[in-house]
Amino acid sequence: MTKHQPIASLVPAGKAFAAPGTSSPVIETQRHDGWTPARQAAFLRELAATHNVTAAAQAVGMSRQSAYKLRARLRGQPFDKGWEAAFVQRFDVLAEAALDRALNGVEVPHYHKGELIGTSRRFDERLTLGLLAMRSHFVRRPEWADHPAYAYEPDEVRELADRVEHGPESWLEDADAELELRYEEDGEAGAE
Repeated sequence: MTKHQPIASLVPAGKAFAAPGTSSPVIETQRHDGWTPARQAAFLRELAATHNVTAAAQAVGMSRQSAYKLRARLRGQPFDKGWEAAFVQRFDVLAEAALDRALNGVEVPHYHKGELIGTSRRFDERLTLGLLAMRSHFVRRPEWADHPAYAYEPDEVRELADRVEHGPESWLEDADAELELRYEEDGEAGAE
């Protein structure tokens, strides 16, 4: 693995830069812990791509421990929801692969005296059933339907990363206010 300079470390605090995947400049504001909104959003995007907390934290110039501390501090807020979405997105791929193995089995080669004499299919539904049964444990849904988190689906990591980067750190009052903010941001992005 090659070492590369973290994205967020290339820009001094208080300077403008174009966030990955966007063309609009973002102003980084200095925080006591170093987790600017742009850095948080870049972390979420990297987490969705790699499904690896350590790699995502390193990509933005932060430590794994500081990422977990930030998540604990922002429990229930957009950053936490974005973290969940990153894992849900990759969990769906894993569930599909497990389901494929359950439906089609795994080809097992059979050898005799070092020579391949045939193959058979081995089926193991226990893994698939276990993973599918656990899926609901990976997504925490708010207790009430008008909670602001309901403005986002469990796997909308890109939208949540944008919300973390451009919106306030905490949720707005209710789901309707979050939806309005989301549509305003979508309208601005479409107008550019």
